Amino acid sequence: MELGLAGQATGMFAVTNVDDLVLLALFFGRAAGDRGAAARVVAGQYLGFAAILGASIVGALGVGLLPVAVIPYFGLLPLLLGVRAGWLAWRDRGDAEDEAPAAVGVLAVAAVTFANGGDNIGVYVPVFATAGTGGLIVFAVVFLALVAVWCAAGRFLATRPTIARALSRWGHIVLPVVLVGIGVLILVGQ
Repeated sequence: MELGLAGQATGMFAVTNVDDLVLLALFFGRAAGDRGAAARVVAGQYLGFAAILGASIVGALGVGLLPVAVIPYFGLLPLLLGVRAGWLAWRDRGDAEDEAPAAVGVLAVAAVTFANGGDNIGVYVPVFATAGTGGLIVFAVVFLALVAVWCAAGRFLATRPTIARALSRWGHIVLPVVLVGIGVLILVGQ
């Protein structure tokens, strides 16, 4: 039965976090050449996902800390980060391409991860509410293990030569557009 539950957790994680692969590839691509940036991306991803997981567990336990009406407001985080990233890209548009890459911060990655996963909370809460204590543990362990897989896949995508060239050339434009798009989608309730 635990193996079946682990399979269910794997499928649910994959379906609800496909969009994170794109974000992770963008973050890893943006951080190319910055020593320690990969660790910051991974730490931010874990921090943001731990917040999603924690909010989902709290919601499942019936504390009512996260009313459904609040979830769309999570879209403000990526929207504001996207506007800021777009402004910085516009402001620095004439700078030489061989300058140091833009720093990728743990808290920025965590905020985007959490905001992007706001809709996941709505999926996880009812499942967690019926999973029982043992089931919650299985879901949490599987989800946290899969965050590492997602980070590895995002980094893999960002380091493929064709993708890396595209991210290097267009990442400073794509990241703000993706973040603003995610923010708007979350705000309007997908």
